[in-house]
Amino acid sequence: MQTPQYLSPGDRVAIVSTARKITEKELDPALDLLKKWDLEAVLGKSIGAEANQFAGNDEIRAADLQWALNDPSVKAIWCARGGYGTVRIIDSLDFSAFKKNPKWIIGYSDITVLHSHIHKMGIETLHAQMPLNIEKRSETSRQSIREVLFGKEYSIAYASEESLNRPGRAKAQLVGGNLSILYSLCGSASAIDTLDKILFLEDLDEYLYHIDRMLQNLKRNGMLGHLAGLIVGGMSDMNDNSVPFGQTAEEIIREAVSEYDYPVCFNFPSGHIEDNRALVLGREVDLVITNNKITLSFI
Repeated sequence: MQTPQYLSPGDRVAIVSTARKITEKELDPALDLLKKWDLEAVLGKSIGAEANQFAGNDEIRAADLQWALNDPSVKAIWCARGGYGTVRIIDSLDFSAFKKNPKWIIGYSDITVLHSHIHKMGIETLHAQMPLNIEKRSETSRQSIREVLFGKEYSIAYASEESLNRPGRAKAQLVGGNLSILYSLCGSASAIDTLDKILFLEDLDEYLYHIDRMLQNLKRNGMLGHLAGLIVGGMSDMNDNSVPFGQTAEEIIREAVSEYDYPVCFNFPSGHIEDNRALVLGREVDLVITNNKITLSFI
């Protein structure tokens, strides 16, 4: 896998919205943060644009991301927010210049479309908190973005005595992102390849039976049977029917992979949660799960 060039003080970071609309005012905390990091923010034309719930129509959002991909003075692209909409523009993008001069693509949730699509090009991307609500996330999650972008040595470790964890160790490429998005990409040119890789999953505001349906789909597509390991992040604000499904999201996932023997951990600090740590997707990692601790080292 190819690692985009790390950032240096004074570098330009483009902020664009490939999905839902956002105002410039909502970006103030992120702009202050970039200034603190001695980076120059450049706002795309999708910021402040509006077409129903989108940050401008598909043409505006696609052109904005295309500009950021092509402009050699832009060293990283920070997607302003998620929501929905990136899949509507992915097939109209030309990645020729990007493949010759890779730059960091930063975001999560709906930005899983870009992570998955770009992974097939052999280029690393950064699954991390976006500008929207960054002031409401942990200081650790904010600093994790900086550590990766500036090429610092990086790992994640936390105490865990979660009974659903399956101890073990795995060394492999890290892939994944938002479960709903990965599910929606199945069968497309952007579908993720999980063979012999460590898969990361997270999701927000889904019905529990939807979680089960998506897991069954991934399983039937052969995406769960040959993993090196599985990391489950925040499964946040789940919904249930009047007749309860009977399992938590974590229990649904654990059951779906119960016949396999690779290591599995839950409640990993990444996703739609306050402590949303950065993950370098596409990079080889060393995952160690014991009865009381989880460690993920980026090699």
